[in-house]
Amino acid sequence: MNEVISQLNDVLWGYVLVGVLVVCGLWFTWKTRGVQFRMVGEMIRLLGDSGKGGGDSRGDAAEQGRGVKHISSFQAFAVSVATRVGTGNLAGVATAIAVGGPGAVFWMWVIALIGSATAFVESTLGQLFKQRHQDSFIGGPAYYIRKGLHCRWMSILFAVLLTVTFGLSYNSIQSNTICSAMHEAFGWSPLWVGLALTGMSLVIVFGGIHRIARVSSVLVPLMAVGYFVLTVVIIVMNLPLIPHVLKVILTNAFGVGQVVGGGLGATMMTGVKRGLFSNEAGEGSAPNVAATATVSHPVKQGLIQALGVFTDTLLVCSCTAFVILISGLYTSPELNGIALTQAALQTEVGSSGPIFIAFAIFLFAFSSIIGNYYYGEANIRFMTKSRTVMTVYRLFSGGVVVMFGALATLDLVWSLGDLCMALITACNLVAIVCLGKYAFRLLDDYRHQQRQGIKDPVFHRRQLAEIESDIDCWE
Repeated sequence: MNEVISQLNDVLWGYVLVGVLVVCGLWFTWKTRGVQFRMVGEMIRLLGDSGKGGGDSRGDAAEQGRGVKHISSFQAFAVSVATRVGTGNLAGVATAIAVGGPGAVFWMWVIALIGSATAFVESTLGQLFKQRHQDSFIGGPAYYIRKGLHCRWMSILFAVLLTVTFGLSYNSIQSNTICSAMHEAFGWSPLWVGLALTGMSLVIVFGGIHRIARVSSVLVPLMAVGYFVLTVVIIVMNLPLIPHVLKVILTNAFGVGQVVGGGLGATMMTGVKRGLFSNEAGEGSAPNVAATATVSHPVKQGLIQALGVFTDTLLVCSCTAFVILISGLYTSPELNGIALTQAALQTEVGSSGPIFIAFAIFLFAFSSIIGNYYYGEANIRFMTKSRTVMTVYRLFSGGVVVMFGALATLDLVWSLGDLCMALITACNLVAIVCLGKYAFRLLDDYRHQQRQGIKDPVFHRRQLAEIESDIDCWE
């Protein structure tokens, strides 16, 4: 089974997705005039205002009058980063280096730099076409495909693909990585760790998006700051080696002096796959949670989600890569995935390294499990209002799949994840290329209001008169 899936992945990633992702990222970068570079300051300002409870007051007041509970930009950012900052940053980076060589790190950087423009477009569209659902907002690619493209079959296809990819496939990867880390550090049985994970996951996923947002807004800063500080300390302690590390990355990025990757094609493909798994730019996942935020203009959440791509790949993934390359263990054929990251840390901080990574990966991956679950929930609700179906999904995503991941092999769960990722990304890219013109117009409107001295721009759906009837919110 794993061999068949790997062959499909080779075709999809080797001949289709890598080129399409890069071309789309460059197109969006050009059309937005490099929004991911020229508006970094605005991204940070918006996140800071939201984290302090400000910046979204006008949109929040209007919607709370209709019984919509406030989910801030920061909380939406935290949930999306919870799914981004996870096993991809610790195990995924290690796998990329082990399979594609050090040069894969360079291609992870490339896909993050251009992919952040793609993330801006898809999350802005998620906000534009969001809908009210009970006491919160709901949205994502399935919603903007149906409302924006008027293509129901494609919206259903995406909803199914996303539910399978995140709610099921990706959660098995998170569970597998947690169990592997705990086994490496403490010798704990994957069966018992899987049972404990299942119980904790079910408690949280039955609490809904508000409980998920509250948990993520605590776990994400805690895990990200702790891991980031440790890796930066290690990098600073080995500062003289950094020029050599950068040279190895850049040399191998173009197939020169390959150690294990097998050439430029393998290096690029591995870097793009692992980069996309980590930052999710263009995959269609972040718009689902971006739509839940209460903001006064769709562009606000688009900018904040673009910042999430930088946070994930350029900061956290790079730190992991530098620690692994400093250790020199990436040439060991018996080390892969989270075991390579743990071994690399052990060479730098001693026997406490694997233990620290075990706890870090628990926080990273567990927050990803609950964030991934919500992506599936949003799309289940798009397809059906049946409470029975939702209960079955919760039990399956938080229970059965978590246990499957705990007991399955590393190669199988990652191969399944790559296949699902390829299919869902292709579907979403078609949609955002067709609808991107609205994101570009919204960005122009946002900048126009700022130039007029309006610090907190506001959007009304009548500003897009030709599709006003397709926009449910933004009165």
